[in-house]
Amino acid sequence: MCVKKCGHYETKRERLCRRIVSALLAITIIMLIIIFLVWIILRPTKPRFILQDATLYSLNISGPNVLTTSLQVSVSSRNPNERIGIYYEKLDIYASYRNQQITLPTAIPNSYQGHEEITVWSPFLNGESVPVSLYLSIALGQDQNTGHVLVNIKIQGNVKWKVGSWVSGNYRMDVNCPAFISSGEPNKGIEIGPATKYQFVQDCHVDV
Repeated sequence: MCVKKCGHYETKRERLCRRIVSALLAITIIMLIIIFLVWIILRPTKPRFILQDATLYSLNISGPNVLTTSLQVSVSSRNPNERIGIYYEKLDIYASYRNQQITLPTAIPNSYQGHEEITVWSPFLNGESVPVSLYLSIALGQDQNTGHVLVNIKIQGNVKWKVGSWVSGNYRMDVNCPAFISSGEPNKGIEIGPATKYQFVQDCHVDV
């Protein structure tokens, strides 16, 4: 008799556990479906970046296969979403020439961008005596002789989307802003003391 009762008790307990697990699983699935539907309806759009200007202090071969670069750039970011906020985290910005990084990464402070807001950053980028290949040294000399040097301003880091009180996980973001530095017309810069300022208003390529 005792054996039958104990067996009956274990069966009821197992059924209760299964019902609890099933209920939790159903709630989780419903929440995921709701988040997915909200995501589809809102259709988050990646931010838009624009390279506004660059002030060049130096970009020259300072020794055998050694490059020194110093510049300040102004980059704006716009959140095009009407209902979604954007968190920017761990952003680094640096300059690149012919796919080689020529300045140290400069950290951009973490920030939050509300609906359709615009944020502007103006960091300094410096690379003192950066070792480069012989090919890069020759290529830079040739580009400077022709009066056109393409430097890419790159931003890398993480973004999060915010909908109401819900915040997504981290998404990797890569931004590439081409900056055509010209010593001749029509894009010749403006001399400002020892530096030259170039106006761009150039759209950047954004991958998220």
